[in-house]
Amino acid sequence: MPDGERETAATVAAAWARELPGVPTRSIPVVWAAKTISAELRRARERALAEVGIDAGTLDLLSTLRRSGDPYVLTTRQLAERCLVSAGAISQRVARAERDGLVTRRPSSGRRVEVVLSAAGHDLVERGAGHVLAVDARLTAGLSDADLGRLESLLTRWVEVLPTRDA
Repeated sequence: MPDGERETAATVAAAWARELPGVPTRSIPVVWAAKTISAELRRARERALAEVGIDAGTLDLLSTLRRSGDPYVLTTRQLAERCLVSAGAISQRVARAERDGLVTRRPSSGRRVEVVLSAAGHDLVERGAGHVLAVDARLTAGLSDADLGRLESLLTRWVEVLPTRDA
């Protein structure tokens, strides 16, 4: 490929087919597109979070509490399950958010601990989620509802057939 020319999925697939005949290349265009989209989504999300002054883990925690509905209370175990993180990770997130006045912890039955969204946390998650979702909407604005539906269906199917880490 000449200097200064950008690689594309097609040029990468062709190069691998030439250099390693027989190597499977049919996934390259899809994986290339997924990586490209993922990188742009990550950059846009990081900018959006910085504009609001919140980190991704804290927004995830506060959003999970907010989506749970009034009275915005979940146990640490429920939070870990819904945020798809370990108990240790959720403990760290809750500790940071509590330090910042965004949540409070209170004992519950047995050894359970409940996490309650504070008024400050409620305000921040309203601003943060609204801003991030508006950015997401701008990033997908060029796609029709039918396009989004097809993408959702295909990506959901891909997630379903991915080998699990345990396999």
